[in-house]
Amino acid sequence: MATSKKQLSSEEKEALIAILKTRFETNFNRHSEIDWSKVAEKLEQNPQKLWSLNEMEKTGGEPDVVGFDTISKEYIFMDCSAESPKGRRSTCYDLEGLQSRKEHQPENNAIDIAKAMGVEILTEEQYRDLQKLGKFDEKTSSWLKTLPEVRKLGGAIFGDFRYGQVFIYHNGAQSYYGARGFRGILRV
Repeated sequence: MATSKKQLSSEEKEALIAILKTRFETNFNRHSEIDWSKVAEKLEQNPQKLWSLNEMEKTGGEPDVVGFDTISKEYIFMDCSAESPKGRRSTCYDLEGLQSRKEHQPENNAIDIAKAMGVEILTEEQYRDLQKLGKFDEKTSSWLKTLPEVRKLGGAIFGDFRYGQVFIYHNGAQSYYGARGFRGILRV
C-alpha cells in the first residue's frame, strides 16, 4: 500500500523499478544510447514521478524510456503497450465532452485521468515518434492532445496504426469507444 497519496512504499518502488529495468533491457531499440544506471538514479531522486510511472503501469501502459532531452536533462517515458492502455479506455476526450453526452456517459475523460496520473497525453508529433519505435495501436486507437481551435469546434483527434502506417483522425470529443484510450508521456 502507498505510504501517501502520491508516493510509493519501498516495496512498490522496488517492484516498479525492477519492471522498468526489465522492460528497458528487453526493448533496447527504443533507447540504445541511454544508460539504465543513470535512469535509475534519476528515478530514485523523483518519488512523485515514480508514482506517476506506477499509475501508467497499473493501467496497462507499460511505460518505457524513449528518449533523453539534452536541454532539460530529463528522460522521456511513454506508454509502450502494444495497444492503447486497457485501464484507460472508454473515455470521452475531456470533461466538456463528457458533460455534453446526454446518454450513456462513461465514468471519466482522458484529460482528467492524465492529469490525476501526473502525465500528459501524447501530441500528434509524439505519437508519430512513438510509432517509429514499433507498431502500436494496430487494433485500438489513442486520443491525442487536440489543438484549442479544433476543440473549440467540438472535435478531438486520435491516432492508430493500420495498413502499415499511422493515421490521425477526428471525432466529437464526447465520443468514446471500448478500443480507444490514451497514451501518456512523462519527463523524469
